[in-house]
Order: sequence, then structure tokens, then C-alpha cells
Amino acid sequence: MLAILSAPAARADGTPESRAQQAEAAREAARKALVHGPADVRLKDQAQLALPEGFGYIPREPAAALMRVMGNGIDDTFLGLIVPLERETDHWLVSLHFEPSGYVKDDDAKHWNADELLQSLKDGTEAGNERRVSMGIPAIKVTRWIEPPAYDSATHRLVWAAEVKNKEGQDDDPGVNYNTYVLGREGYVSLNLVTSEADVERDKGAARQLLGFVKYDGGKDYGSFNSSTDKVAAYGLAALVAGVAAKKLGLLAVAGAFIVKFAKVILVAVAAFGAGIAKWFKARFKRGGEPAA
Repeated sequence: MLAILSAPAARADGTPESRAQQAEAAREAARKALVHGPADVRLKDQAQLALPEGFGYIPREPAAALMRVMGNGIDDTFLGLIVPLERETDHWLVSLHFEPSGYVKDDDAKHWNADELLQSLKDGTEAGNERRVSMGIPAIKVTRWIEPPAYDSATHRLVWAAEVKNKEGQDDDPGVNYNTYVLGREGYVSLNLVTSEADVERDKGAARQLLGFVKYDGGKDYGSFNSSTDKVAAYGLAALVAGVAAKKLGLLAVAGAFIVKFAKVILVAVAAFGAGIAKWFKARFKRGGEPAA
């Protein structure tokens, strides 16, 4: 996975100088691989994303290297990263995934209770704190909905976002993971925008715009489901919010201060039941030039 880098993967016991070099190498590799919109981005054998102008896509391999050199883990569902290219004020990041869960039944969306879902998210996040602390990661807490779960049964798209803060101490600008999904016949595509509470109202439009540009291939869309032959997911939409589906994402670690030149670390709960945290880093790339600091 990291063979594209001239430097080895960052290690917790590496020197600050070595880690800084590795981070710079990863960023340079990502810059060279960056695909500028407008462009068509293939999402495995499932769908296509019509990447608009002003957005950049970092393909899986260099994106994975960039994530890992910062201490993040990725799995087989990871497809790459999307970054803003135009406005200097845009500091968000979108992590792109396809989860081959099978057909996710959406019946429970008609009856779910947002308060109960929020409590499940809080409970699961608290349950995962012991593991976080054992790894040297600060404990976190889910506080409220930024945007309660909303499902569009016509387009099979799900959107939700929760506020997450450090459990201890002051947290004046908490992180927000703005989660968007589009269901398909064999699983779902997720585009999860990570930003801060101060910027989420401005930034969430980018996530919704990208979600609208995902189109499944013929026969792969949600409506093509065949109950006699197709796999059905072991969970429904409520579980996507509550966190059961996030088990495979693993625990995402926090990077060290060596990336501060191009990264801002914000603790964000990605789901309950020990799924862990995600990171947001400011990685802005100038078209045809050097990456911005």
C-alpha cells in the first residue's frame, strides 16, 4: 500500500524530523496523483462519481498513504479522498467508501426515533472510550445532532451529522462528521465530510453536491434488487446511524504534531460501538503548483 512513497510509513517512535519528511513525501505523492474536476471517478464496479469543477480526487493508493503517514487506518472499503481546490476558506475533507454490505433494507426509516438514535450513538461512543484511552487517544462524547438523520426513499440517500467534543477540558470548536450515503443493490457508497462546527453549515453543501453526483451502474442500483438471489445486509438504516455497520472501519488513530503544517486534528465520532474517531486535515492543493500550507 505504501510502496508509492520514497519514505517508509510514519511510526510513533520516529523522530520529528523523519516524520515530517514522511508527511511531506505523502503530501507530494497525493498532489501528483490528484485528479481535477470535472472528471468521472469510478467507484469500483458499482458506480460513478461525476466530480465537479473545483473539487479534487486523490485515488486510493496515494490517499491511503497520506492517511497512514498521519496515523489513520484504512480498510478495503476505502476508495480515496476528495478535497476542495478553489476557495482558500474551504478546509474540509471527504472520505469516500463503498461498503459491500448487501442490500440494506430501508423499512425502519419510516419509524425511527431521532432521540433514541442519538442516545445509541452516545452510548456506543462512551463504550469505545476505554479503548481510545488505552491507545493514548482522548476520550470523546457525542453531544447533539447537527442534522438529525434524514432518508429520501425516492433517491435512497441518507444524511446525518452529530457534534462530538473532547470528554474532558475545553472544546470551543468541536468536530463534525457530516455523513452521507447512497444505497445500492449490493451495498452503499458513503461520502463523509469532516469539518468543524463553525464551518459545517457552509461546508455541508459540498457533501450534498457530491452525493447527488453518484450514479450506480445499470443493474447495481437499489431498485434492481432481486430478493431470490441477492444478499441482504444484516442491518438496516438505523444501524448505519447507531454504528453497527461501522465495525469494519476500525479505530482511527490521532496523528502527531509533525503534521501541523498541513493538518488540523479534530476528534470526530464516526459511529458507535467502538468504531473510533476520524481526522480532518487541511490539505489544499493549488492547480498546477505547490500544495498550500
